[in-house]
Amino acid sequence: MPSDQATEKSDLLLKLGAEVERVPPASIVDINHFVNKARTLANQHSLNPSQPGRGFFADQFETDANWLAHYSGTGPEIYTQTGGRLDAFVAGAGTGGTISGVARFLKPRVEGGMGVVLADPQGSGLRNKVKYGVMFDVREREGTRRRHQVDSIVEGVGLNRVTRNFEKGRGLIDDAVRVTDEQALAMAQWLVEKDGIFVGSSSAVNCKLGIIEFAIDYLLILLAGVAATKLAQQLGPGHRIVTLLCDSGTRHLSKFWAKAGTVGSKTDTKLSDVLEAGTRDE
Repeated sequence: MPSDQATEKSDLLLKLGAEVERVPPASIVDINHFVNKARTLANQHSLNPSQPGRGFFADQFETDANWLAHYSGTGPEIYTQTGGRLDAFVAGAGTGGTISGVARFLKPRVEGGMGVVLADPQGSGLRNKVKYGVMFDVREREGTRRRHQVDSIVEGVGLNRVTRNFEKGRGLIDDAVRVTDEQALAMAQWLVEKDGIFVGSSSAVNCKLGIIEFAIDYLLILLAGVAATKLAQQLGPGHRIVTLLCDSGTRHLSKFWAKAGTVGSKTDTKLSDVLEAGTRDE
């Protein structure tokens, strides 16, 4: 796994008996990228007669099993819990499996139509890919290009390449919203302060578009949170927006929450402060 990820994630795997190799962030074309490294290690295990069993490479970014799991599981669950009555679904994209699978299931079934909106962190090019057909972020303009492009405190969502899973649903995504690190951090504090919900960075991003009603399956609301709140303001009262809270804040203590500050340390946050935070590059 990438060495810039919160240590809680690798610590949990170690406690469960796994061997964990943290590797420096790299481009997907680099043989040392964590995906390529995982593929190599799985192959080496299979070819080593002294190792029991065989290696298995999950290939979560490209395998159809990813989006199909959300098509057969998450999508139907949302449809059942909402009674098929919703106006929009908001989610970030890491592998792209969630937003694609859910969109492919819900869109043909919701009467009267619905919108699908991508919540994308700063540094990711997926927003511009959806809106303009070009994989580009403002941080890539000449004179500012960084070696590792998704330069965000948010983990788990945002890419500068189109995966097979994302492509499976890209044509069903109606809009995309940029979420800054500052907005995600502010939304995380807002959710603790106002609702007692302690989430990770991806969830905070989702909430930007509209806090009306949530399908809480895992726990990942921060990234989607900012996006969902914005969408709710655009649609107005009486609409139902669904997002996912898929990552607990306990997995982000050493990185995201170290920057967000003490849990519940703020008591007077205004929603307008959350939505306007760090919007210089939007």
